[in-house]
Amino acid sequence: MKRVVSLLVFALLLNGCDDGDLIQEDISFEDIAAQNCTTNDIIYKLKDSEALILEVLGFTFPTETISQELDINTSNRVLYRFYNGAVTSSTICETIPPATPIVMDQWTTSGGKIVINTTAIKTTNTTDNSTKITGYNHNITFKNITFVKSNGTQVYETFPFGDYIISATPLPFAFNKTLEQCSSSKQLYDYNSSEALILDIDPALIVNEATPLNAPRTGLISDTKNKLTYRLFSGLLTGAYFCNTTFPATPAVSEEWIAVAGVANESGIIEVTTATLGAGFKHTVVLKKAKMKKGSSDFILGDNYIYGELLTTN
Repeated sequence: MKRVVSLLVFALLLNGCDDGDLIQEDISFEDIAAQNCTTNDIIYKLKDSEALILEVLGFTFPTETISQELDINTSNRVLYRFYNGAVTSSTICETIPPATPIVMDQWTTSGGKIVINTTAIKTTNTTDNSTKITGYNHNITFKNITFVKSNGTQVYETFPFGDYIISATPLPFAFNKTLEQCSSSKQLYDYNSSEALILDIDPALIVNEATPLNAPRTGLISDTKNKLTYRLFSGLLTGAYFCNTTFPATPAVSEEWIAVAGVANESGIIEVTTATLGAGFKHTVVLKKAKMKKGSSDFILGDNYIYGELLTTN
């Protein structure tokens, strides 16, 4: 009889320890590539019969190096689902999801933060050492996230969702290298129908006098002298945009990149070589190791970027 009572007490003790809040079930999707639905704001990861789903309503992933935090709430949701069969993108993204597989269990979230660290993805041209931004990597981590399960809760101080990569079209830079100059401001510019590269050049660099062999006139890019600006426009750009007291409001500028100040003998150097051409002069402008920057993102034009040629007469 004593043995029976002891076994009953032991069983009760074991049952009393089965607290849902203490059952830790491991879920990990860090090494799985993130995908997105094209018709809504859902990003997800799939692993066999499991899905980790992130929904950020109305959030636009940035195109610059930046760190952001979002509250987990009804607009920014995190869900973990377990299905009774292999799950595919159509299961997550279709307005009317397929009948199978069926959701066997779902964890919701009741609090925490979504931390998004964004960095640019660059490619380098090994010939001229120029760089291009080809995408942005958004590293996503959940902080102090609480999953609400059918048998309790599960809390993670840090839960890595992983990387979500969005490709980006590199800036065109489809210039014809034929420079024009404003008569009053002496500003140089090259443009096409959608973009412009503008140099507020020091007038002392453009002189109607041939430069000696291998001895160009030089200057440094800065915010106050020799300012270099790249603009990408959302409308049709024409020559009427330039040489005004102020730049017109249209076409609208969709992106603007400003060159970083140069360092003597190192970067951001302007070289102008002048040669006689008939009754006039040809000025060839080269930008050496110029770095363009927007916010915290940047790219390099290369070791020797030929800005273009300007023709002048006396």
